[in-house]
Amino acid sequence: MTLMWTKSLVMIIIMILLLDCAGVRTLLPPPASVSVESVDMRHILRWRPLQVSCKTSALYSVQFQGEFELTVLNDSWVDAAECQLIPRSHCDLTLDLGSDSDYSVRVRAKCGSQLSTWAVLSPPFNRKNSVLTVPDMKVSAVGDTLQVSFDKVPPSAIIRVTVWRSGNELKADVYSVAAGQAGLNIAALQEGVKYCVRARLILENQFQSNSTDTHCDIIPGSGPAWRIVTTVTVTIVLMSVLLSAVLSVVVHCDFCQTYFQKDPHPPSLPSVWDLQNATVCHEPEVYDLIDAMIDSEQQTLKSDEDEEDEDVFVSHVDKQGVKLPSSVDVVDGYCSQLHESTAAKQSILYFYV
Repeated sequence: MTLMWTKSLVMIIIMILLLDCAGVRTLLPPPASVSVESVDMRHILRWRPLQVSCKTSALYSVQFQGEFELTVLNDSWVDAAECQLIPRSHCDLTLDLGSDSDYSVRVRAKCGSQLSTWAVLSPPFNRKNSVLTVPDMKVSAVGDTLQVSFDKVPPSAIIRVTVWRSGNELKADVYSVAAGQAGLNIAALQEGVKYCVRARLILENQFQSNSTDTHCDIIPGSGPAWRIVTTVTVTIVLMSVLLSAVLSVVVHCDFCQTYFQKDPHPPSLPSVWDLQNATVCHEPEVYDLIDAMIDSEQQTLKSDEDEEDEDVFVSHVDKQGVKLPSSVDVVDGYCSQLHESTAAKQSILYFYV
């Protein structure tokens, strides 16, 4: 009897071992290298794909368990809604892991009718361990304003910007830039002074990234005084040169002179050109002119007066002892008066010049 019970027990153990071995052969190996990458509060679960051949596409499912599921839902696991029977080897759990508690996460594979065991994430994940990247900040000085811009700001995040005058960081001003805001303009800063800027990413007022490198820049303002004076001086010189060129063209343009004529000099102020080209007294020519004038006058007198009157005039002249001037005397007097008049006009012209 005892021998029969012993044989039966051995057979049961052998059958259990055979069934266990057969079951192991039918199960898939679990996914390996399960991990969570969390950057700027975005949580991505990753694992290594199956290394065994599968006639159909391998599919994966993910479950999670937090403090609420552990205590309130009686140690239950919740399916990740977006990560059930997916062909890819990663899953976004940002919306599922929404509290600061520790989360256990597991994943398993399926190939046809075969299922793998669960591969559990170790250690559990807490979003407090999410890595916040340093903002990509650009700073430029335009006039009396500092322009601060950021490349990418995560949703629901803010960037805290600290600005201070170089050497006086204890009196810094703090500004906030919300997600979707283009940037920050800090105006009415003192010209010629160096200001420094530093920023960091803040999430939910409790998680923050490391600070950016400090960027310092000098406020140029409207420019130094010497630059303004130089600009005004150069402008005046250029305008003067341009005006002189226009006037020169007008003066030397024959066509323009027909419309812009100079007023003639008054008789008492002859031009230098007239004085330099004044008529020079050439005695032979003047003598001929005077003789011709006397002959003309004599012929006129002869035609108008009779001989009797002429005899009376001659006798009267002889009695009075009057001597008629000769042509030479007349020319000398004319030339003398001409030179005196020319000298007087030159002296008047020099006085006005």
